[in-house]
Amino acid sequence: MKTSIIAFVLSASAFAGAAQAAVTDNAAMTGTPVAQQTHRDMGKTRAEVRSELVQAQKSGQVAALASLYRGS
Repeated sequence: MKTSIIAFVLSASAFAGAAQAAVTDNAAMTGTPVAQQTHRDMGKTRAEVRSELVQAQKSGQVAALASLYRGS
């Protein structure tokens, strides 16, 4: 029983290591600098989030959420 568990753990760690290497190699193959890739992976810029907040305030979504979570 222990040998099968040890074999499973070793194979799972080898698979995880190979998957991590594939992700790292893919980033290196694109030729994109790490700083740009990290920025792209983060999602939205501060200006985009700010404009979405302003739109939500104008449409009343923020007020609706505030009243919903205010409680009784």
